[in-house]
Amino acid sequence: MRIIAGKYRGHQLVSFNADHIRPTTDRVKETLFNKLQFEIEGSKVADLFCGTGNLGIEALSRGAEFCTFVEKNPKSLTITRQNFEKLRVPASDYKIVNMDVIAFLKSYSGEAFNIIFADPPFTEKMAHAVMEAASGSAAFGPTTLLAIESQAKERMEDRYGAVVRYSKKEYGDKILSMFCHESALQQEEETHE
Repeated sequence: MRIIAGKYRGHQLVSFNADHIRPTTDRVKETLFNKLQFEIEGSKVADLFCGTGNLGIEALSRGAEFCTFVEKNPKSLTITRQNFEKLRVPASDYKIVNMDVIAFLKSYSGEAFNIIFADPPFTEKMAHAVMEAASGSAAFGPTTLLAIESQAKERMEDRYGAVVRYSKKEYGDKILSMFCHESALQQEEETHE
């Protein structure tokens, strides 16, 4: 597992032995960041179910201004902190929230994030519940982009209230979906008319 681009490019993340984590593969990560390449610079990011911190650190490496890492598993939080130390990520660039993701989304009252990454545990099939919570959360604003990984066989809608799926790509048993607010999609369509 390595950082693909930006100021931490080429750095390997710490190796770990934890069967509860299945990190986003480099292939999926590369596709994801290609889609977001013009959105990252100066953005405020949330890395939900951060696991090793892989996605959030990649975003910081590519110029995100700040990342909030949300994770309830103590083993995962230890790995994330080790990665911050290894890469010497400045403490001013991130915040760690040791909390259940659904509870975090339901209780969040700060400014909306520009980008949200969500990679729920592959054993729990909770992508649908995460999208329900995210679509009704203050964390998701009119210009927020959300990338979520889910299993091919679990429930996932194309729309959650005003939040709509605009991209879907399958990688074996994993699906990477991108969501945004419907008003952002309408604006995009009007721009291209």
